[in-house]
Amino acid sequence: MNTFQKLKQYFWPNRKLFFGSLFFLVFVTAATVVYPIVLQQTIDKVVKENRYELIPYISIIFFVIMLIKGFSTYFHQYLGELFGIKFVYMIRGALYEKLQVLSFKYYDNAKTGDLMSRLVEDVRGFRFFLSFGFSELTRITLLILFSLAVMFFYSVPLALVTMAAMPFLAIVVFRFDKLVHPAFQGIRKSLGMLNTRVQENISGMNTVKSLSREDFEIGRFSSSNDDYRRKYLFTSEIWAKYMPLMEFIGNVCAVVLLAYGGYLVISNQLMVGELIAFFSLVWYILGPLMNLGFVINQFSQAKASGERLLEVLEEKEDIAEKESTVDVPIQGHVTFDDVTLTYIKDDDAALKHVSFDAPPGKIIGLIGSTGSGKTSMTQLITRFYEPENGKVLIDDRDVSDYGLKTLRRHIGFVLQEPFLFSTSIRDNIAYGDPTIPDEQIIDAAKRAQAHDFIMEMPDGYDTMLGERGMGLSGGQKQRISIARAIAINPSILVLDDATSAVDMETEFKIQQALKEVMKGRTTFIIAHRISSLKHADEILVLEDGEIAERGTHDQLLTNNGAYQRIYDIQYQDREAIMESAN
Repeated sequence: MNTFQKLKQYFWPNRKLFFGSLFFLVFVTAATVVYPIVLQQTIDKVVKENRYELIPYISIIFFVIMLIKGFSTYFHQYLGELFGIKFVYMIRGALYEKLQVLSFKYYDNAKTGDLMSRLVEDVRGFRFFLSFGFSELTRITLLILFSLAVMFFYSVPLALVTMAAMPFLAIVVFRFDKLVHPAFQGIRKSLGMLNTRVQENISGMNTVKSLSREDFEIGRFSSSNDDYRRKYLFTSEIWAKYMPLMEFIGNVCAVVLLAYGGYLVISNQLMVGELIAFFSLVWYILGPLMNLGFVINQFSQAKASGERLLEVLEEKEDIAEKESTVDVPIQGHVTFDDVTLTYIKDDDAALKHVSFDAPPGKIIGLIGSTGSGKTSMTQLITRFYEPENGKVLIDDRDVSDYGLKTLRRHIGFVLQEPFLFSTSIRDNIAYGDPTIPDEQIIDAAKRAQAHDFIMEMPDGYDTMLGERGMGLSGGQKQRISIARAIAINPSILVLDDATSAVDMETEFKIQQALKEVMKGRTTFIIAHRISSLKHADEILVLEDGEIAERGTHDQLLTNNGAYQRIYDIQYQDREAIMESAN
């Protein structure tokens, strides 16, 4: 029950609904047990004693009891469902909030399909047991207790015979639970992997088709699908093995009961109506006991689902705010003081002893081969990761001194791969601050050279975009992403290869527009094209996580170092292309 104890905070606040549901369940169960008593009275009092005048009274009593049962069933089920739905609302909200605060390090290893499975399937599995499983377990307990009480009233020896079968059923049920819980854990994990396969395939369909890898993807999906099938069949095999065994024990008990009960009737120790009622009551005990396997099945699924939910809820937050943080305007003075960053423990460092100073309003260019640490530097500024050693300072304060929202609302970040939401262009540009006026949105779009193509679209700024900006070219998506960064009027601007998806002419226009935007702002430009950062006040050339060279464009060209090699490769290639064109 440790899993349920840890998740208690999400369902216990609505316990009144739960206990209200159980309150009405008592009436439902009691009314159920009354039916055999009415049957016994009809046989022994009406039929055997020929007192048929009692039939109308018995009918009225039975009708009233069934009416009470009907109303009680309604409120029991309604309150139980409401209890479960409120849990779903609270737990999904908590999971979603948790996903918002988890660091990039968590998402580096997490799989989207698996997370979706937890938020949908695992929440549903746990909720089903809360809404149905707990009440069914209570119903079984009450039905057994009420039935036993009536049975002992009719015949103590016959009731003891009935109880003799219960330990055997309990042993079988216990062994069933020991096997079925890990089996359902395997099913949940396999389903998460299956969802991941589907999500990755749909997201990367362009790549799959362009490389004709449909057969390979079908094979990968078939493998995951087969794993899910095998684990589900294994669980079904456990179910198929133990359920008939439980039913067999129940049937043996019923046969023994019928034989012994018949003897008691013949010897006038028991009336015929009492035996018939007794036989009905026996199935009110054995039936629920056999149904206990189904409840344990649901309990095991809920437990497995709850454990997967707790894995997310209890995930350590690598980027945590201090108890007291500062909320002051940021000027944009960025300093790295002997910073080392390692993503994975005992792995090679992504950054090694990096130090530099970027005063407010300066433009810093970052260039180097893939994996040299360019993006890692900018992600430390926004505290997407924490440095292993050294300090990252903004305005002479450690970045951890600022609240995360305070820090990030002063930093405009254009990611290397632009991401747009499936909403209007206006909402995408104003995403960082939904309160900004339309004039500011349009101004940001003009600066990013996006206004003209936006106005050519059917609904202008109100044009709805498809998933991930579907319907726009790579360059258009990138320009809207740049407009979004500009719109919040940041003190620090980070352009992570922000013009890589646009043609040379558009790149030139964007750079001209950004010159005005960069004034007074500390700007970091990550680029592979030297043309994108020639105008930088200082260029840092990175190799294997270290600053190999630093200086202006002209200074670096005189060093005969890494920057010179990059320059020669790019411009020699350009000259070769021009010569071939001529």
